Amino acid sequence: MKAVSPPGPDSLPCWFTSEQAAQTRDWLSHPENHFLLQEALDYPALLKEISDPPAFLFVKGDLSLLSRPMVSIVGSRNATRQGCIDAEAFAESLSNAGLTIVSGLAEGIDAAAHRGALRGRGSTIAVIGTGADRVYPASNRRLAQEIAANGALVSEFALGSPAQKWHFPRRNRIIAGMSLGCLVVEASLTSGSIITARQGLEQGREIFAIPGSIHSPFSKGCHRLIRDGAKLVETAQDILEELRYQASDLQVGAPESSPDGPALPENAQPILDELARGPLSSDQICHRTGLTTGQVSLMLTSLELLGRIEVLPGGRYQRLDFGRR
Repeated sequence: MKAVSPPGPDSLPCWFTSEQAAQTRDWLSHPENHFLLQEALDYPALLKEISDPPAFLFVKGDLSLLSRPMVSIVGSRNATRQGCIDAEAFAESLSNAGLTIVSGLAEGIDAAAHRGALRGRGSTIAVIGTGADRVYPASNRRLAQEIAANGALVSEFALGSPAQKWHFPRRNRIIAGMSLGCLVVEASLTSGSIITARQGLEQGREIFAIPGSIHSPFSKGCHRLIRDGAKLVETAQDILEELRYQASDLQVGAPESSPDGPALPENAQPILDELARGPLSSDQICHRTGLTTGQVSLMLTSLELLGRIEVLPGGRYQRLDFGRR
């Protein structure tokens, strides 16, 4: 429910100009838009626990997502293709397990995480560094529209606020504060994703990192986090197992899964059906299923994360769960 619908004159921040107040009331006339004070029932419970929670939030989209267990996925804007595939696959697997994925709508890893999460039942929340009526970067406008329609956009900044450099560290504390844990996929040592992870550590959240090549600058941030105590993860199940107790302890519900494990991503079953006949290369899978190279690459990563397949010498893939469909 909305904290104020429409907000009275005493409910909006005192520093709002009369123009901002009028703009906010007009924005709230649309049913998908919400304004939450800290006292609102829908205000994220974990976010209230940080040292400087936002006094209010603008929310565009599905308000119920703010009351569900969340995991944040962040990383480099200039991510590698494999990094984006990993982020998308981890997000989809965790979303299918019942977790809502939080990220920052940036290019690269953030965008990939949102895309993967939208395909799962947990959906996604984008915490943005502008007013909730703006999109930054503009290249993610279509993605932002999809998130608003099927997930939620969240901001602590007044409507009309443009992107400012100092907005993004403040946005990062919300990303970390809303989440049970934070996964860093790719990050340089000076990346904003490292700031998010550090803020998560300060807030008592679990921090996860995916290791990479010692020669890649995008792995150095993850490796530093692992040396400093972040948990090295190779599969989505690593994160689910680590968070089950925490989710139960916080009474927000443990991640759900089917008796056979997390739900399969779209297009995965045809690949499993083909691999049931024996190990295949990715090119052979493309030929037999009619899927594109990109689709097969993403699905193979997802299935590997779910523990359904393994990579054999020579780049072939083998199905592991022969007793399951």
